[in-house]
Amino acid sequence: MAPPKFLGLSGRPLSLAVSTVATTGFLLFGYDQGVMSGIITAPAFNNFFTPTRGNSTMQGLITAIYEIGCLIGAMFVLWTGDLLGRRKNIMVGAFIMALGVIIQVTCQAGANPFAQLFVGRVVMGIGNGMNTSTIPTYQAECSKTSNRGLLICIEGGVIAFGTLIAYWIDYGASYGPDDLVWRFPIAFQLLFAIFICVPMFYLPESPRWLLSHGRTQDADKVIAALRGYEIDGPETIQERNLIVDSLRASGGYGQKSTPFKALFTGGKTQHFRRLLLGSSSQFMQQVGGCNAVIYYFPILFQDSIGESHNMSMLLGGINMIVYSIFATVSWFAIERVGRRRLFLIGTVGQMLSMVIVFACLIPDDPMKARGAAVGLFTYIAFFGATWLPLPWLYPAEVNPIRTRGKANAVSTCSNWMFNFLIVMVTPIMVDKIGWGTYLFFAVMNASFLPIIYFFYPETANRSLEEIDIIFAKGFVEKMSYVQAAKELPHLTPEEIETYANRYGLVDRDSNGEGGNRHDEEKSRDRPDQSDSDSPAHVEIDVIDEHGVESGFGDGINTKEVR
Repeated sequence: MAPPKFLGLSGRPLSLAVSTVATTGFLLFGYDQGVMSGIITAPAFNNFFTPTRGNSTMQGLITAIYEIGCLIGAMFVLWTGDLLGRRKNIMVGAFIMALGVIIQVTCQAGANPFAQLFVGRVVMGIGNGMNTSTIPTYQAECSKTSNRGLLICIEGGVIAFGTLIAYWIDYGASYGPDDLVWRFPIAFQLLFAIFICVPMFYLPESPRWLLSHGRTQDADKVIAALRGYEIDGPETIQERNLIVDSLRASGGYGQKSTPFKALFTGGKTQHFRRLLLGSSSQFMQQVGGCNAVIYYFPILFQDSIGESHNMSMLLGGINMIVYSIFATVSWFAIERVGRRRLFLIGTVGQMLSMVIVFACLIPDDPMKARGAAVGLFTYIAFFGATWLPLPWLYPAEVNPIRTRGKANAVSTCSNWMFNFLIVMVTPIMVDKIGWGTYLFFAVMNASFLPIIYFFYPETANRSLEEIDIIFAKGFVEKMSYVQAAKELPHLTPEEIETYANRYGLVDRDSNGEGGNRHDEEKSRDRPDQSDSDSPAHVEIDVIDEHGVESGFGDGINTKEVR
């Protein structure tokens, strides 16, 4: 029997289609990050939306209000994402983004166009917030464990390519008539939104989400289609059982939504500490100055270095080429170099780049100010290779299975809150304090170094279960979690079971959160031994990611019989 199909595809082609649509969501995210930078100071735009003409505050507001919409969208997913499902969230998000684009490009003179643009930016932001909170989870739950980290890293890197496309479309449109200068770059986003929404209607839902809602037959169909199995084949049943086991082990089986209070627990699982680690990475990405450079690169060249609008846009496009090239570096270095080292390298590089920028601007000499361009170019190179993808990957790894969905949504909310702050205040800072803007970002990057060095444990080449053991080891042995990660050797499946028992991560009860499918099945098949002199044999399930080549569940079962 042939495997079931979605969009006429099954097996690897279907998995590729899922990844392509998911990656397009982040391509659109990157495009909208860059599209306003080339038109916000364009004379045609300023003459149509007169409040932005020569007003850095209004320029910052109309650019940054998009982030408020993104925050609203992320909060919507935080509250209802587990109930609505991954696929519907993405489709609704793409549809809302398309609606926001239409609102923006239909602005008419004499009908308060600035207010309409304002509303359109917020509406589009809501859709993007929904997508950026959902797509990484959807991608991870439909991918193999062996390439999950790489795919999320690629999604983060693709943001740079979206920004690159936006910069050059802005530059090309600047030579056209006044309406084309700003309407076409904004309208172009419709292509991305349609490409996300239409195929997603025919693509499958996440099998993990389906099983968490008790839809076993639908989950079997999705698993068989994604992996190229027969729907009733043993491989499909095994995959389904792995997902059920991982859901039970995480305490999420039968819970359609993880309670918020689970995010704030400590103990051996350290849910709250891990939430803070993931969220702080998103916070530091924004406060480090990335969007001050990405959104306002042409403005920085005009106001800080003194270049013409045309030359500033041209240099901005070249800078985005550098950005995109270096964004691919992390795809090859993420496992070899490690997360901590990339975080530290990127932070030092960004700090020194900002030092170059403000040092060249202090003399207030146009010739010396051109040296600041070097700092902006090196900044975006270091950012693209390190801080661009890492804050999207690290929260997905460091948070445990049970809280991963909501913790990732909280991290995304952190991203958008501080994204709004930086995008709002950057043009004001450049206008009021000049080179002090870059000194501020240099100091902020310097402050990140001790936080990363002392608090961020390494997660490279670790299974999710090994990361759980790192935090349990640090808590039980009262040591730094960074030190615990260094001391813990890379574990085999059998060793993971041993360490999980040692640190009390295995719940031996057959009910509650620690209950599992095997215990229930055996309790039905086994005679009552309560009156027998023979000792009871209890099987303890440990979920281990190493053994899942197909990757839907977060691990295979290794058992200890007592």
